[in-house]
Amino acid sequence: MSFDDVWPLYEAKMKAGGKESESDAAINAFKYNLGVLLSGASTLMGEDTLAPVDPLPELEKLDITAKPELLKETLILKLNGGLGTGMGLDKAKSLLPVTGGNTFLDLIAQQVDYMKTKYSSPDLAFMLMNSFSTSTDTKEALAKYTSLGTGDNLEFVQNKAPKVTADGYKPAEWSANPDHEWCPPGHGDLYPAMLGSGTLDKLLTKGMKYMFVSNSDNLGATMDLKILTYFVESGAPFMMEVAARTDADKKGGHLATMKANGGLTLRESAQCPPEDEKAFQDTAKYAYFNTNNLWVDLVKLKELFTKHGGALPLPVMKNDKTVDPRDKKSTKVIQLETAMGAAISCFEGAQALLIPRS
Repeated sequence: MSFDDVWPLYEAKMKAGGKESESDAAINAFKYNLGVLLSGASTLMGEDTLAPVDPLPELEKLDITAKPELLKETLILKLNGGLGTGMGLDKAKSLLPVTGGNTFLDLIAQQVDYMKTKYSSPDLAFMLMNSFSTSTDTKEALAKYTSLGTGDNLEFVQNKAPKVTADGYKPAEWSANPDHEWCPPGHGDLYPAMLGSGTLDKLLTKGMKYMFVSNSDNLGATMDLKILTYFVESGAPFMMEVAARTDADKKGGHLATMKANGGLTLRESAQCPPEDEKAFQDTAKYAYFNTNNLWVDLVKLKELFTKHGGALPLPVMKNDKTVDPRDKKSTKVIQLETAMGAAISCFEGAQALLIPRS
């Protein structure tokens, strides 16, 4: 099947799929990913295209005077789309109790309130990227923290993408449960979801310039004013916090340098050819892993969308599944996914900062 043959089927499906798939940004992102798949181009990153990363600046050695005034232009964003199904939950993973009766969400809310007080910054902006599955429960749980905001000022919802049949590349169909025809497109969806929901434009209109993104289950990922100041003063459009890889991290993604242009990129295990696995796991060669704590210049993000016609050219990952994940005999499908840290390869001049594992 050629792209021109199948794309009208996908476009119609996405436009009829509701608000999680019908925005131009969601459609453009999936169109780009499907185009990569159908082009026959490899989604793998071979060892011959990569080089190790030169030693990076270290947070503990930076001589930076923190500037609290930058908080007025900065958004704290937490990724909160994951369900805790592996832990027996049918709700957001962040609703698990952690300590003293507080959930992840409680502690996050308290961390934000603490920063507002400590830095006399009552308007410090905070948002969540929820999924359709986590939105309602999360908003209910945070209703008691009135200073965080409500509704569209508190959250936007990630997109959903059609599953692709492995045989023929048509949109997957599963009449027994049509919900199984869709999948989350990976946390790289952060960027098109921000654009398609109107959140990015709304933040820019409010004068927001910078964004700190982290996972809701990482309670250590609080806003670090020293890192914010360093990021702004560096002029970088994008910055990733990385930590030193150990043997415990050798199967996870690593930072690398692209030989083609000298820029930074992120290689996940799903993007490594089997013959390069030994090099992938060499923590002496590839010494840094992505903490998924990212800093983004929102103005530059908008410019990048404009430059690329509304879709960021993120590296695409193929995830082989069955259309009904509980029925291994059901139709074989491909889920096309992207990682938000992979945007480091899209921004010219993107940087990385080594932080201590603590």
